[in-house]
Amino acid sequence: MSGFRSGFVAIVGRPNVGKSTLINALVGSKIAITSHHPNTTRSAIRGIVHRPDYQAVLVDTPGVHKPKTLLGQRLNQVVDQSMDSVDIVLMCIPADETSGAGDIFIAQEIAKHCKAKKFAVITKTDLISKEKLAARLLGIMEIAKGFTWDEIIPVSAAIHDQVELLNELIGKNLPEGPAYYPEGTNSDQAIEALICEFIREAALQDVREELPHSIVVTIDEFGEREEKGSRPFYDIHATVHVERDTQRAILLGHQGSRLKEIGIRARADIERTLNAKIFLGLHIKVSKEWQKDPKLLERLGFGEKG
Repeated sequence: MSGFRSGFVAIVGRPNVGKSTLINALVGSKIAITSHHPNTTRSAIRGIVHRPDYQAVLVDTPGVHKPKTLLGQRLNQVVDQSMDSVDIVLMCIPADETSGAGDIFIAQEIAKHCKAKKFAVITKTDLISKEKLAARLLGIMEIAKGFTWDEIIPVSAAIHDQVELLNELIGKNLPEGPAYYPEGTNSDQAIEALICEFIREAALQDVREELPHSIVVTIDEFGEREEKGSRPFYDIHATVHVERDTQRAILLGHQGSRLKEIGIRARADIERTLNAKIFLGLHIKVSKEWQKDPKLLERLGFGEKG
């Protein structure tokens, strides 16, 4: 199609700056889990924005941080690889915080990718006044060392303010090219991986600070029942891995009450995504120190990036 544009957009930033919320708003459906805990995203999830004149493939990366574990090192590798060979690098910077060493470090990393357009997206603008936002915008310009922002856009994904403007700017800055994904495809993430993420998101709600990084979910069984009704019916059995017995007790709750709540929350997202009814069986397993164990990381899907 003559004049059609397409390309890849890496979305980067410190942990917990609104990357996943923004990508869901840009795509128009939930493909990345969100949480108030940092480092919720653990892989480069691709979300696809479809418009009549362009297609943007959004890469939602883990938050860049100083790693304390082997898992943390591998998450940072994902970010670095995600910025290679993209057309636009979009850096999320929260409106309600001042920029420090973390933002400066990420801006320095962005500067290494000379060919990519560079957008500064000021997130969570609904949390501050217009006067404070104006001062924040001046600070954003100062962290760009060795390059100039191609666009600086304040947005609020929570109230959908200027999200469509950001989508338009992304489309205008992509090169001419073909559509990479068919219409109606919102993500290239395997459905099993998405189910694991929905379960992990449900488990992350209202938990203590030490627990979020210790949770990982694997699928044990995923199959469709033979009997046919008005909608398909799937049986899903999954394991929620934690690192210590005390963490297992937290997720289990009194007489299994918390685990039941996790299942109810996750089931709603999974059924909506599959457009099907499901049975969801959850099991909690203690996989001691899995974040520091190379063999366990490999088995749980965090193999070393080449």
